[in-house]
Amino acid sequence: MTHQIYPCLWFDGHAKAAAEFYCSVFKNGKILSDTPMVVTFEVNGTKFMGLNGGPQFKFNESISFVVNCDTQDEIDYYWDKLTAGGEESMCGWLKDKYGVSWQIVPTIIGELMNDPEKAQRVIKAFMSMRKLDIEIMKNA
Repeated sequence: MTHQIYPCLWFDGHAKAAAEFYCSVFKNGKILSDTPMVVTFEVNGTKFMGLNGGPQFKFNESISFVVNCDTQDEIDYYWDKLTAGGEESMCGWLKDKYGVSWQIVPTIIGELMNDPEKAQRVIKAFMSMRKLDIEIMKNA
């Protein structure tokens, strides 16, 4: 594909530090290029651009990155790494120390939501959680 689409994340002077952080959290992360204004990096095969744009714009929850996890250990790992210096929210959402929003969700959630009766119990269970718990959702 000659016209690849990838996100550009606007930072207030912390683009390289953020790129290094994301590359350390996710496997197969690497810095592709780095200039004083722009750093490009790749995480699990997805390209990102970090821009040192200044303080004019801030991240908000209207954009978030979803991390699908097969196990509770994976949920725990990403939750702990990404909330370090950031903040927890509800229903598997968090903000990292740079203000970027993430959703850390189990891959099984679609299967759990297939049965309309069970789906209501699963929704009730995860609405009361911060970090999602697979076993509690399965047993709902």
